[in-house]
Amino acid sequence: MTAQDYFVSRFNSAPQFAARAPGRLEFIGNHLDYNGGPVLGAAIDRYVTVALSLRDDAKIVLASTAQDAAVETSLDAVAPAQGAASWGNYPLGMLKVMRDAGMSANRGFNLAVANDLPIGAGLSSSAAIELATGYALAAAFGFAVDRKSIAVLGRAAENTFVGMPCGILDQGCSAFGKAGALVLIDCAANEFSTKPMPQGAHFWVFNTRKKHALIDSFYATRNKECRESAAILKNANPALPNLASATEAQAAAAAAELGTERHKRVLHVVRETARVRDTIAALDAGDIARVGKNLTASHESSRDLFENSCAELDFLVEVATVLPGVHGARLSGGGFGGAVMVLTDAAFGAAEANKVSARYAARFGNLPSVFHAQTGDGAKKL
Repeated sequence: MTAQDYFVSRFNSAPQFAARAPGRLEFIGNHLDYNGGPVLGAAIDRYVTVALSLRDDAKIVLASTAQDAAVETSLDAVAPAQGAASWGNYPLGMLKVMRDAGMSANRGFNLAVANDLPIGAGLSSSAAIELATGYALAAAFGFAVDRKSIAVLGRAAENTFVGMPCGILDQGCSAFGKAGALVLIDCAANEFSTKPMPQGAHFWVFNTRKKHALIDSFYATRNKECRESAAILKNANPALPNLASATEAQAAAAAAELGTERHKRVLHVVRETARVRDTIAALDAGDIARVGKNLTASHESSRDLFENSCAELDFLVEVATVLPGVHGARLSGGGFGGAVMVLTDAAFGAAEANKVSARYAARFGNLPSVFHAQTGDGAKKL
Protein backbone atom coordinates (compact mmCIF):
# COMPACT_ATOMS: atom_id res chain seq x y z
CA MET A 1 0.00 0.00 0.00
CA THR A 2 1.35 3.42 -0.92
CA ALA A 3 1.64 6.16 1.66
CA GLN A 4 -0.95 8.15 -0.27
CA ASP A 5 -3.45 5.27 -0.22
CA TYR A 6 -2.75 4.56 3.43
CA PHE A 7 -3.27 8.23 4.22
CA VAL A 8 -6.71 8.12 2.59
CA SER A 9 -7.66 4.98 4.51
CA ARG A 10 -6.39 6.40 7.79
CA PHE A 11 -7.53 10.03 7.57
CA ASN A 12 -10.43 9.86 5.08
CA SER A 13 -9.00 12.52 2.79
CA ALA A 14 -6.30 12.87 0.15
CA PRO A 15 -2.88 14.13 1.29
CA GLN A 16 -1.64 17.55 0.24
CA PHE A 17 2.06 16.68 0.14
CA ALA A 18 4.20 13.61 -0.36
CA ALA A 19 7.91 12.79 -0.41
CA ARG A 20 10.13 9.73 -0.46
CA ALA A 21 13.67 8.78 0.51
CA PRO A 22 15.66 5.62 -0.16
CA GLY A 23 17.30 3.23 2.20
CA ARG A 24 21.02 2.84 1.86
CA LEU A 25 23.80 0.33 1.83
CA GLU A 26 27.07 1.15 3.52
CA PHE A 27 29.48 0.09 0.78
CA ILE A 28 32.66 0.55 2.83
CA GLY A 29 33.77 2.79 5.70
CA ASN A 30 32.35 1.14 8.80
CA HIS A 31 31.93 3.62 11.68
CA LEU A 32 34.13 6.20 9.93
CA ASP A 33 31.51 8.90 9.50
CA TYR A 34 31.53 10.15 13.09
CA ASN A 35 35.33 9.76 13.14
CA GLY A 36 35.88 12.19 10.25
CA GLY A 37 36.78 9.61 7.63
CA PRO A 38 35.74 9.03 4.03
CA VAL A 39 32.87 6.64 3.37
CA LEU A 40 31.24 5.08 0.32
CA GLY A 41 27.58 4.16 0.31
CA ALA A 42 24.69 3.64 -2.06
CA ALA A 43 21.06 4.60 -2.06
CA ILE A 44 18.98 1.58 -3.04
CA ASP A 45 15.72 1.19 -4.91
CA ARG A 46 13.72 0.59 -1.72
CA TYR A 47 12.00 3.62 -0.25
CA VAL A 48 10.17 5.18 2.65
CA THR A 49 7.32 7.40 1.46
CA VAL A 50 5.36 9.87 3.55
CA ALA A 51 2.10 11.64 2.83
CA LEU A 52 1.05 14.72 4.77
CA SER A 53 -1.80 17.20 5.13
CA LEU A 54 -2.05 20.25 7.32
CA ARG A 55 -4.73 20.49 10.00
CA ASP A 56 -6.73 23.45 11.25
CA ASP A 57 -5.50 22.95 14.82
CA ALA A 58 -2.15 22.26 16.53
CA LYS A 59 -2.60 18.49 16.74
CA ILE A 60 -0.07 16.11 15.14
CA VAL A 61 -1.08 12.56 14.21
CA LEU A 62 1.50 10.09 12.84
CA ALA A 63 0.56 6.68 11.42
CA SER A 64 2.64 4.00 9.74
CA THR A 65 1.87 0.81 7.84
CA ALA A 66 4.72 -0.82 9.74
CA GLN A 67 3.59 0.15 13.24
CA ASP A 68 0.53 -0.82 15.26
CA ALA A 69 0.55 2.32 17.37
CA ALA A 70 -0.27 5.75 15.98
CA VAL A 71 1.47 8.68 17.64
CA GLU A 72 -0.48 11.77 18.69
CA THR A 73 0.93 14.99 20.08
CA SER A 74 0.75 18.72 19.38
CA LEU A 75 3.01 21.50 18.15
CA ASP A 76 3.65 22.73 21.67
CA ALA A 77 4.40 19.27 23.12
CA VAL A 78 6.96 17.78 20.72
CA ALA A 79 9.23 15.56 22.81
CA PRO A 80 10.91 12.15 22.42
CA ALA A 81 8.67 9.20 23.25
CA GLN A 82 9.49 5.76 24.62
CA GLY A 83 8.11 2.32 23.91
CA ALA A 84 5.65 1.65 21.09
CA ALA A 85 5.44 5.34 20.19
CA SER A 86 9.21 5.77 19.81
CA TRP A 87 9.08 5.26 16.02
CA GLY A 88 7.50 8.73 15.88
CA ASN A 89 10.74 10.26 17.16
CA TYR A 90 12.15 10.24 13.62
CA PRO A 91 9.50 12.47 12.00
CA LEU A 92 9.06 14.52 15.17
CA GLY A 93 12.81 15.00 15.40
CA MET A 94 12.80 16.46 11.90
CA LEU A 95 10.01 18.84 12.86
CA LYS A 96 12.00 19.96 15.91
CA VAL A 97 15.30 20.62 14.13
CA MET A 98 13.62 22.30 11.17
CA ARG A 99 11.77 24.67 13.50
CA ASP A 100 15.05 25.33 15.28
CA ALA A 101 16.52 26.17 11.85
CA GLY A 102 13.83 28.78 11.22
CA MET A 103 10.89 26.91 9.73
CA SER A 104 7.61 28.44 10.86
CA ALA A 105 5.12 25.65 11.61
CA ASN A 106 1.89 27.20 12.84
CA ARG A 107 -0.51 24.33 12.11
CA GLY A 108 -0.60 20.70 13.09
CA PHE A 109 -0.61 17.92 10.52
CA ASN A 110 -1.52 14.33 9.76
CA LEU A 111 1.31 12.18 8.41
CA ALA A 112 1.25 8.65 7.04
CA VAL A 113 4.35 6.52 6.44
CA ALA A 114 4.72 3.49 4.14
CA ASN A 115 7.88 1.69 3.21
CA ASP A 116 9.28 -1.37 1.48
CA LEU A 117 12.48 -1.37 3.52
CA PRO A 118 12.93 -4.18 6.02
CA ILE A 119 13.04 -2.58 9.47
CA GLY A 120 16.11 -3.32 11.58
CA ALA A 121 18.15 -4.72 8.68
CA GLY A 122 20.89 -2.10 8.64
CA LEU A 123 19.43 -0.29 5.61
CA SER A 124 18.72 2.89 7.54
CA SER A 125 14.96 3.13 7.41
CA SER A 126 15.30 5.74 10.16
CA ALA A 127 17.26 8.16 7.97
CA ALA A 128 14.82 7.56 5.12
CA ILE A 129 11.87 8.47 7.36
CA GLU A 130 13.71 11.60 8.49
CA LEU A 131 14.51 12.84 5.00
CA ALA A 132 11.12 12.01 3.49
CA THR A 133 9.43 13.79 6.40
CA GLY A 134 11.81 16.73 5.99
CA TYR A 135 10.94 17.24 2.34
CA ALA A 136 7.20 16.95 3.06
CA LEU A 137 7.40 19.44 5.94
CA ALA A 138 9.47 21.84 3.84
CA ALA A 139 6.80 21.75 1.13
CA ALA A 140 3.98 22.16 3.63
CA PHE A 141 5.48 25.13 5.45
CA GLY A 142 7.36 26.83 2.61
CA PHE A 143 10.85 26.16 3.98
CA ALA A 144 13.79 26.05 1.57
CA VAL A 145 16.00 22.96 1.72
CA ASP A 146 18.52 21.32 -0.58
CA ARG A 147 20.17 17.89 -0.50
CA LYS A 148 22.98 18.93 1.83
CA SER A 149 20.78 20.84 4.25
CA ILE A 150 18.22 18.03 4.46
CA ALA A 151 21.02 15.54 5.20
CA VAL A 152 22.49 17.80 7.90
CA LEU A 153 19.04 18.32 9.44
CA GLY A 154 18.40 14.58 9.41
CA ARG A 155 21.62 13.89 11.24
CA ALA A 156 20.80 16.61 13.77
CA ALA A 157 17.40 15.01 14.40
CA GLU A 158 19.07 11.64 14.96
CA ASN A 159 21.76 13.05 17.26
CA THR A 160 19.78 15.52 19.34
CA PHE A 161 16.21 14.20 19.38
CA VAL A 162 16.39 10.45 18.80
CA GLY A 163 19.60 10.14 20.80
CA MET A 164 21.72 8.21 18.31
CA PRO A 165 25.33 9.52 18.05
CA CYS A 166 25.64 8.64 14.35
CA GLY A 167 27.57 10.39 11.63
CA ILE A 168 26.15 11.58 8.34
CA LEU A 169 26.59 8.43 6.21
CA ASP A 170 22.96 7.35 6.31
CA GLN A 171 21.40 10.73 5.65
CA GLY A 172 24.07 11.66 3.10
CA CYS A 173 23.54 8.53 1.01
CA SER A 174 19.76 8.89 1.17
CA ALA A 175 19.97 12.54 0.12
CA PHE A 176 22.63 12.28 -2.61
CA GLY A 177 21.83 8.83 -4.00
CA LYS A 178 21.84 8.38 -7.75
CA ALA A 179 20.92 5.38 -9.84
CA GLY A 180 24.06 3.71 -11.15
CA ALA A 181 26.35 5.45 -8.68
CA LEU A 182 27.92 5.22 -5.25
CA VAL A 183 27.90 8.18 -2.88
CA LEU A 184 31.30 9.35 -1.62
CA ILE A 185 31.25 11.45 1.54
CA ASP A 186 34.17 13.31 3.10
CA CYS A 187 32.74 13.28 6.60
CA ALA A 188 35.29 15.74 7.97
CA ALA A 189 34.29 18.43 5.46
CA ASN A 190 30.65 17.34 4.82
CA GLU A 191 31.41 17.14 1.10
CA PHE A 192 29.33 14.86 -1.11
CA SER A 193 29.96 13.45 -4.56
CA THR A 194 29.14 10.35 -6.61
CA LYS A 195 31.21 7.69 -8.31
CA PRO A 196 29.95 5.29 -11.00
CA MET A 197 29.13 1.78 -9.88
CA PRO A 198 31.40 -0.88 -11.34
CA GLN A 199 30.05 -2.22 -14.63
CA GLY A 200 28.20 -5.50 -14.18
CA ALA A 201 28.18 -5.33 -10.39
CA HIS A 202 25.13 -6.38 -8.38
CA PHE A 203 24.09 -6.09 -4.73
CA TRP A 204 22.55 -9.00 -2.88
CA VAL A 205 21.41 -8.25 0.65
CA PHE A 206 20.90 -10.95 3.28
CA ASN A 207 18.99 -9.80 6.34
CA THR A 208 19.79 -11.97 9.34
CA ARG A 209 16.39 -11.10 10.87
CA LYS A 210 18.39 -10.39 14.01
CA LYS A 211 17.11 -6.87 14.53
CA HIS A 212 19.76 -4.47 15.66
CA ALA A 213 18.57 -1.85 18.12
CA LEU A 214 21.47 0.55 17.85
CA ILE A 215 20.43 2.92 20.62
CA ASP A 216 20.13 0.00 23.04
CA SER A 217 23.23 -1.79 21.79
CA PHE A 218 26.95 -1.22 21.88
CA TYR A 219 26.82 1.49 19.20
CA ALA A 220 26.99 4.31 21.72
CA THR A 221 29.79 2.48 23.53
CA ARG A 222 31.82 2.26 20.33
CA ASN A 223 31.22 5.94 19.67
CA LYS A 224 32.41 6.78 23.18
CA GLU A 225 35.52 4.62 22.80
CA CYS A 226 36.39 6.44 19.58
CA ARG A 227 35.89 9.88 21.15
CA GLU A 228 38.08 8.91 24.09
CA SER A 229 40.72 7.52 21.74
CA ALA A 230 40.71 10.67 19.64
CA ALA A 231 41.21 12.79 22.76
CA ILE A 232 44.15 10.65 23.91
CA LEU A 233 45.85 10.79 20.51
CA LYS A 234 45.21 14.50 20.11
CA ASN A 235 46.80 15.17 23.48
CA ALA A 236 50.00 13.63 22.12
CA ASN A 237 49.49 15.01 18.59
CA PRO A 238 47.82 18.45 18.90
CA ALA A 239 47.50 18.93 15.14
CA LEU A 240 45.46 15.71 14.71
CA PRO A 241 42.06 16.79 13.30
CA ASN A 242 40.14 13.56 13.93
CA LEU A 243 40.58 9.87 14.63
CA ALA A 244 40.46 8.87 10.95
CA SER A 245 43.57 11.00 10.34
CA ALA A 246 45.62 9.09 12.91
CA THR A 247 48.40 6.65 12.02
CA GLU A 248 49.20 3.23 13.34
CA ALA A 249 52.49 4.62 14.68
CA GLN A 250 50.60 7.22 16.71
CA ALA A 251 48.30 4.51 18.02
CA ALA A 252 51.27 2.31 18.96
CA ALA A 253 52.93 5.18 20.83
CA ALA A 254 49.77 5.68 22.88
CA ALA A 255 48.92 1.98 23.26
CA ALA A 256 49.42 1.89 27.02
CA GLU A 257 47.11 4.85 27.63
CA LEU A 258 44.57 3.63 25.10
CA GLY A 259 44.36 0.17 26.57
CA THR A 260 43.64 -2.99 24.60
CA GLU A 261 40.03 -2.29 23.56
CA ARG A 262 40.48 1.34 22.48
CA HIS A 263 43.71 0.47 20.67
CA LYS A 264 41.76 -2.09 18.61
CA ARG A 265 39.11 0.52 17.77
CA VAL A 266 41.79 2.94 16.59
CA LEU A 267 43.44 0.30 14.41
CA HIS A 268 40.09 -0.43 12.77
CA VAL A 269 39.45 3.24 12.04
CA VAL A 270 42.95 3.84 10.67
CA ARG A 271 42.97 0.73 8.50
CA GLU A 272 39.38 1.19 7.34
CA THR A 273 40.23 4.72 6.23
CA ALA A 274 43.08 3.31 4.15
CA ARG A 275 40.75 0.67 2.70
CA VAL A 276 38.22 3.30 1.63
CA ARG A 277 40.92 5.31 -0.13
CA ASP A 278 42.24 2.17 -1.82
CA THR A 279 38.69 1.23 -2.86
CA ILE A 280 38.25 4.64 -4.48
CA ALA A 281 41.46 4.08 -6.43
CA ALA A 282 40.33 0.56 -7.39
CA LEU A 283 36.99 1.89 -8.62
CA ASP A 284 38.78 4.48 -10.72
CA ALA A 285 40.98 1.72 -12.17
CA GLY A 286 38.03 -0.59 -12.81
CA ASP A 287 39.58 -3.23 -10.57
CA ILE A 288 36.49 -4.84 -9.08
CA ALA A 289 38.44 -7.80 -7.69
CA ARG A 290 40.44 -5.38 -5.54
CA VAL A 291 37.25 -3.64 -4.50
CA GLY A 292 35.79 -6.97 -3.39
CA LYS A 293 38.86 -7.90 -1.37
CA ASN A 294 38.62 -4.59 0.45
CA LEU A 295 34.96 -5.23 1.28
CA THR A 296 35.72 -8.61 2.83
CA ALA A 297 38.75 -7.21 4.67
CA SER A 298 36.49 -4.47 6.03
CA HIS A 299 34.16 -7.07 7.49
CA GLU A 300 37.06 -8.93 9.07
CA SER A 301 38.22 -5.71 10.70
CA SER A 302 34.71 -4.99 11.99
CA ARG A 303 34.60 -8.51 13.38
CA ASP A 304 38.05 -8.62 14.99
CA LEU A 305 38.99 -5.02 15.82
CA PHE A 306 35.79 -3.01 16.10
CA GLU A 307 33.86 -6.02 17.40
CA ASN A 308 30.49 -4.93 16.05
CA SER A 309 29.66 -8.08 14.13
CA CYS A 310 27.86 -11.21 15.34
CA ALA A 311 27.83 -14.93 14.53
CA GLU A 312 25.00 -14.57 12.02
CA LEU A 313 26.74 -11.84 10.02
CA ASP A 314 30.08 -13.65 10.10
CA PHE A 315 28.48 -16.86 8.84
CA LEU A 316 26.81 -15.15 5.89
CA VAL A 317 30.08 -13.50 4.83
CA GLU A 318 31.99 -16.78 5.19
CA VAL A 319 29.46 -18.75 3.12
CA ALA A 320 28.94 -16.12 0.42
CA THR A 321 32.55 -15.25 -0.29
CA VAL A 322 33.49 -18.76 -1.47
CA LEU A 323 30.72 -18.92 -4.10
CA PRO A 324 31.34 -18.21 -7.80
CA GLY A 325 30.48 -14.71 -8.92
CA VAL A 326 31.09 -13.09 -5.51
CA HIS A 327 33.62 -10.27 -5.35
CA GLY A 328 33.32 -9.60 -1.61
CA ALA A 329 30.91 -9.28 1.30
CA ARG A 330 30.60 -7.36 4.53
CA LEU A 331 28.14 -6.25 7.16
CA SER A 332 26.36 -3.10 6.08
CA GLY A 333 25.57 -0.56 8.77
CA GLY A 334 26.12 -0.23 12.47
CA GLY A 335 26.43 -3.95 13.03
CA PHE A 336 25.33 -6.05 16.03
CA GLY A 337 22.76 -7.67 13.71
CA GLY A 338 21.09 -6.46 10.54
CA ALA A 339 22.27 -7.33 7.05
CA VAL A 340 25.21 -8.45 4.95
CA MET A 341 25.86 -6.85 1.57
CA VAL A 342 27.32 -9.15 -1.08
CA LEU A 343 28.89 -7.62 -4.19
CA THR A 344 28.56 -9.99 -7.15
CA ASP A 345 28.67 -10.24 -10.90
CA ALA A 346 25.81 -11.53 -13.07
CA ALA A 347 26.86 -15.16 -12.49
CA PHE A 348 25.46 -14.95 -8.96
CA GLY A 349 21.67 -15.20 -9.08
CA ALA A 350 18.69 -16.49 -7.17
CA ALA A 351 19.98 -20.08 -7.15
CA GLU A 352 23.21 -19.03 -5.48
CA ALA A 353 21.35 -16.78 -3.04
CA ASN A 354 19.16 -19.74 -2.11
CA LYS A 355 22.27 -21.80 -1.35
CA VAL A 356 23.42 -19.14 1.10
CA SER A 357 19.97 -19.01 2.69
CA ALA A 358 19.79 -22.79 3.05
CA ARG A 359 23.18 -22.92 4.76
CA TYR A 360 22.09 -20.12 7.09
CA ALA A 361 18.82 -21.86 7.95
CA ALA A 362 20.64 -25.12 8.71
CA ARG A 363 22.94 -23.25 11.09
CA PHE A 364 20.55 -20.81 12.78
CA GLY A 365 17.09 -22.33 12.31
CA ASN A 366 15.49 -19.59 10.25
CA LEU A 367 15.78 -18.28 6.72
CA PRO A 368 17.27 -14.83 6.15
CA SER A 369 15.28 -12.43 4.04
CA VAL A 370 17.04 -11.84 0.73
CA PHE A 371 16.71 -9.26 -1.98
CA HIS A 372 18.57 -8.14 -5.04
CA ALA A 373 19.18 -4.40 -4.69
CA GLN A 374 19.97 -1.83 -7.31
CA THR A 375 21.17 1.70 -6.74
CA GLY A 376 18.35 4.22 -6.49
CA ASP A 377 17.77 7.94 -6.65
CA GLY A 378 17.97 10.19 -3.63
CA ALA A 379 15.28 11.74 -1.47
CA LYS A 380 12.81 14.11 -3.10
CA LYS A 381 9.41 15.72 -2.89
CA LEU A 382 6.81 13.88 -4.97
